[in-house]
Amino acid sequence: MLRLCLLAAQALRLAGAALLSPGSCAFEDSACGYEWDYAHLPWALHGEGHYISVDTSYEGEKAVLSSPELYSEEWSCIRLIYQIATTSETSPDPARLNLYLRQEGESFDRLLWSAKEPSDSWLIASLDLTNSTKKYKIVLEGEMGQDKSASIAVFEIKITPGYCIECDFEENHLCGFVNRWNPNVNWFVGGGNIRNSQSILPKDHTLNSELGHYMYVDSVYVKHFQEVAQLISPKTTTPMSGCLSFYYQLKQESSIVFTVYLRDTSGFYEEIWKTESALSADWVLAEVDFNAPYPMEVIFEVAFNSAKGGYVALDDISFSPVYCSNQTGTPFNPAQAGCNFEEDLCSFYQDHKDGPGWSRVKVKRNVYRAGDHTTGFGYYLLANTKFTSQPGYIGRLYGPTLPGNLQFCLRFYYALYGFFKMSGTLAVYIFEENHVVQEKIWSVLDSPKGVWTQAEISFKKPMPCKVVFVSWCKSFWDCGLVALDDISLSLGSCQAADLSLPNPGECTFEKDECVFTQKKRGRGSWHRRRGPTPTSYTGPKGDHTTGVGYYMYIEASNMVYGQRAYLVSRSLRGTSGKQCLTFFYHMYGAGTGLLSVYLKKEGDEEEIPLWRRTGEQSISWLRGLIEYESDRNYQIIFEAIRGVSMRSDTAIDDILFQAGPCLEVEEIQFSSGYPDSLNEIEY
Repeated sequence: MLRLCLLAAQALRLAGAALLSPGSCAFEDSACGYEWDYAHLPWALHGEGHYISVDTSYEGEKAVLSSPELYSEEWSCIRLIYQIATTSETSPDPARLNLYLRQEGESFDRLLWSAKEPSDSWLIASLDLTNSTKKYKIVLEGEMGQDKSASIAVFEIKITPGYCIECDFEENHLCGFVNRWNPNVNWFVGGGNIRNSQSILPKDHTLNSELGHYMYVDSVYVKHFQEVAQLISPKTTTPMSGCLSFYYQLKQESSIVFTVYLRDTSGFYEEIWKTESALSADWVLAEVDFNAPYPMEVIFEVAFNSAKGGYVALDDISFSPVYCSNQTGTPFNPAQAGCNFEEDLCSFYQDHKDGPGWSRVKVKRNVYRAGDHTTGFGYYLLANTKFTSQPGYIGRLYGPTLPGNLQFCLRFYYALYGFFKMSGTLAVYIFEENHVVQEKIWSVLDSPKGVWTQAEISFKKPMPCKVVFVSWCKSFWDCGLVALDDISLSLGSCQAADLSLPNPGECTFEKDECVFTQKKRGRGSWHRRRGPTPTSYTGPKGDHTTGVGYYMYIEASNMVYGQRAYLVSRSLRGTSGKQCLTFFYHMYGAGTGLLSVYLKKEGDEEEIPLWRRTGEQSISWLRGLIEYESDRNYQIIFEAIRGVSMRSDTAIDDILFQAGPCLEVEEIQFSSGYPDSLNEIEY
């Protein structure tokens, strides 16, 4: 019997290497058009062992391997068979293998997958690629870390049309499906003239032959009541929905329960199918509607009650983006349940019985009152205003109806302005569709006054429901202002989203300085910081990303008038067409100097000025937008110049590079000062 948990290198070698699809390679006698970057460590091709590897015998940080140019208008599945070997299991910076997607017209590679777990045998990773009209390359990056003796090997890369959860079990890697080990009952490979079970095994379904392969589990070694065997699919890596189908045979002498589940990253099981017949003498087609808006595994589970239970065989798992049933209507779009309040209330509303509790307001740039979170000069919601701040007052903001039985992550930003503690002045409730309160899922405790702070809540309800934001004015002294902005909803838990791979071209400075370096480090350079800056009446109180995270700034008290600090990106890939750079900047303080952004193209001596602000701008984080073009490799440079006094701290945060033109364009790229409209709120 072939146990799935013991994958040997010889067992993984695929027949028909000559028929490999574009981008696939078994590394038998060549690299199949894959090229390594000579600026980094070299990859070594081992023709006898059929793999390619890199190790620490050379000095260097990483090795890069890129595929030939590829193109596919259909979904495809990348299967990567690899091994990471190290001598230290607890290295603070272990060896790591990364897989990137390099798309045409993009300056940044998108990280699709990363692994750092060492192993004594080959492992398999499965990654879905959505259909696209853009040409692309697959880029493998081996990072050697700090281990003095580490190696990374790639046995095979295979790119096939279709989805990674599909499998006919004809190839020895079994499409990445794995058996959850049980001492008594397990899934095994059947067919191929294997005669090793007391059950009567059928021909496979794919080839209708004894030589074909399938998966099976039997009851021969069952010793306990309800012995369970599980066959687990690769985890979906891209949202998908449609029809999951498979063929099965079931022979039952005593009770067998054959069930199919979905399991999310938090371990929650959802039953989607269960066998209805007690006996199937031939292969039976099963179809079930399948919805995986966030990463999930499909689990085929068989439970036996005795050693004479019988067997279940499984073959030809496939997927179609069209639902099995005649479902109509579009899938739920979580983006429709969010709002930045720039145009209106979106899908949110207030009950007229409650009165106008939440007001949509706008604050012009000034040095006393913070503006909105979206841009610093746009709209947000304000409760307990001069119109409604009366003891006992309650204001409710109702969200749209959300479908039941889905995991959601709710994120929003709030800011408090008041005299004393403001705990309980803002809360989030789940209401049923008929406006009946179900439960309170969040309430504010205490937070920095006047700082936009991010809150995130994971929840899942069996029935349709609504999210309701409630502002409560308990008494005169507790009745401060409550502000709300940038509500967003995504599928999956917030914890899973936090562990997800970063967006290419995005830098929030939460972990490090990302793609940026400094010309010169010292007291007069850019510093990464969280919380307020040391000097009063200048600098931000918190970052823009969460309110409690990190940003980059210059500390004016360590600099002299006119001193410059440079934050320089690494060399970015040039592309044809327009690019959009978004960032947030903070220029508050009576002595504030200059903040400029430059473009430096490869081969040019001169830097091209793209954007500049001079002098004090606002007490808020303000959004900057820059549209630029460069068909050559280039760098983006942020230059801050210290102003006339210590109150000259300048900060930046949340930098984002995007392909294509900006959806909005700033009217003024070079300006100084702020408008003469201090502390003015527009209702």
